[in-house]
Amino acid sequence: MKWHHVQENWSAFYEAILDRWPDADEAELDEIDGDQRAFILYLTELSGQEVEEIRAEIREWLSGELPSDVVMDPRHDNHSIALSQKYVPDGEDEYDDDSRFGDDS
Repeated sequence: MKWHHVQENWSAFYEAILDRWPDADEAELDEIDGDQRAFILYLTELSGQEVEEIRAEIREWLSGELPSDVVMDPRHDNHSIALSQKYVPDGEDEYDDDSRFGDDS
């Protein structure tokens, strides 16, 4: 995952952040609001580690999976649908009703 995923869905990452950095505080995370530099500085102060160590930890953390709250976000779904456009035949809208396939109620 990339930092823009984190920034765009900041509050959905709280649980994953708290799992990785249990001493972090949600109120402080609210203040950071997805700002990567502020997050790095916050973790540096919180842990007493050097900036480069924190950046390495964040890179490692970013190599993980997107939290389910982010994956289930409607904006993520709509983006995925829009990306599927390249697999839809010309003249058909990727948002068209697909009831003929039996998966709509």
